[in-house]
Amino acid sequence: MRSALYGPAGFYARGEPPALHFRTSVHTSARYGELFSCLLSAVDRALGHPARLDLVDVGAGRGELIGQVLAAASGELARRIAAQAVEITPRPAGLDPRIRWCSSPPARITGLVIASEWLDNIPLDVAELTRAGPRLVLVEPATGDERHGSAPSQPDLAWLRSWWPLGELGERAEIGRPRCEAWAGVIRRISRGVAVAADYGHTKAARPPWGTLTGYLAGRVVPAVPDGSRDITAHVALDACAAAGRTAGAGATLLTTQREVLRALGIAGRRPALALADTDPRRYVHELCLATEEADLIDAGGLGGFGWLVQAVGMELPAVLRRRRCQCRWAGVVPAPAVTTRKPVSLCRRCRRVTVPVPLAPVTA
Repeated sequence: MRSALYGPAGFYARGEPPALHFRTSVHTSARYGELFSCLLSAVDRALGHPARLDLVDVGAGRGELIGQVLAAASGELARRIAAQAVEITPRPAGLDPRIRWCSSPPARITGLVIASEWLDNIPLDVAELTRAGPRLVLVEPATGDERHGSAPSQPDLAWLRSWWPLGELGERAEIGRPRCEAWAGVIRRISRGVAVAADYGHTKAARPPWGTLTGYLAGRVVPAVPDGSRDITAHVALDACAAAGRTAGAGATLLTTQREVLRALGIAGRRPALALADTDPRRYVHELCLATEEADLIDAGGLGGFGWLVQAVGMELPAVLRRRRCQCRWAGVVPAPAVTTRKPVSLCRRCRRVTVPVPLAPVTA
């Protein structure tokens, strides 16, 4: 997988534009970058407005996301941002000159680190449970034929026991230890700030028994043949990465979904009132397009189902990520203290239904 993605003729090493092969949140709407700009502003406030505010995009692709974040920032905040894109490919033409282009993150970071769909492309090995125990799955690049190899290393076996135990013959696990180490490496570089990993993922309670290794080529799902012609990706064990981050020095940790975070940041995906089409058709079309993009970003069955791992170092999580919201589809809530229950409740302003607020629950050790 490493050679197929990052070797001399690898998919990413030769600079393939990701947007030609698969769709990500940053390609769906500029609102995604605007929301990260809001999060950056919240981190800035929590840090006390430092003279230099680092903005680091790890696995930056062609710099679309960090460019959107910078474009959305303004005034005094924009002047203090030190933006750095981390990517192995050459710097794209036309990139905002304020963005530094490097192959590794800065040694010390005070600010916000974004890793949007980075961890899923960190190479890993696949193990299958055989009668002789777990064995690595080897793939012939020319044909895609598979065979069993040796047993995983002792550190990988330990990771499997802790995070992805195999129970039945034929079950497969994607050994996420390299991803945990990569994420821990990012956390160790943060002096004070927040790191966000946004990716499709899973937790120990719901690991996919046959794995998730997949190929993407020209917008199609294809077999994960490691021949360098295609993207190869696997979902991320985000809970394992969270634990690795805490060991590396992270404190407050949030493990949730993109839908929950973006809704906390104000994304609703609501269509404009139909009456606006009569009074201001151009504005109606604009707002309708925006609502469509927002709905796409928070779709629970698509991009909204992506996992978000947020970890803070030397500070608390920004207050915007600790808000509660109503469980019903109407966002506005008012306290309902007269209701007898052991759990805190709220009363929706619109439907007047009693509901239990759903916090963006922190992960506990």
